[in-house]
Amino acid sequence: MKATDSHLLRLSQIFQKTQELIHEFKPDELAIEAPFFALNVQSLLKLGRAQGAAIAAALSQEIPVFEYFPKKVKQAVTGNGNASKQQVAAMLHTLLQTNVSDLSLDATDALGVAYCHFLRHQPHSKSIGSIPKHTKNPFYTIQKIRGLDTIP
Repeated sequence: MKATDSHLLRLSQIFQKTQELIHEFKPDELAIEAPFFALNVQSLLKLGRAQGAAIAAALSQEIPVFEYFPKKVKQAVTGNGNASKQQVAAMLHTLLQTNVSDLSLDATDALGVAYCHFLRHQPHSKSIGSIPKHTKNPFYTIQKIRGLDTIP
């Protein structure tokens, strides 16, 4: 198998797994971080292709897609568009009232995107305490995936 074959296989797996998650959790929308910069052009290209596979899976199910630049996500979560990944994780720990320390920084970045999207599309809700507990709540869904349905 050539290296390009394994990369194409991974793209197929991303597409299929995203479709499985869509089927299981039935989201109304997909929020994703927009690629903006990379020191390595090949890394940026691979990331863009992987995101494209996830986006294509959502669009194939007629799910609207929203992209957010990292600075906008950091601003929404911490109030500082230049916050570090660790600062984003720490603030999410506080906002979501759950332990996120066992998650990778990439996973907490994804939670940050979900939180940013929630804030952008729920103008009257400013705190996690005002979120009803149901499966359309992105944070409840994340907790359910992790087996920790603990949001009050």
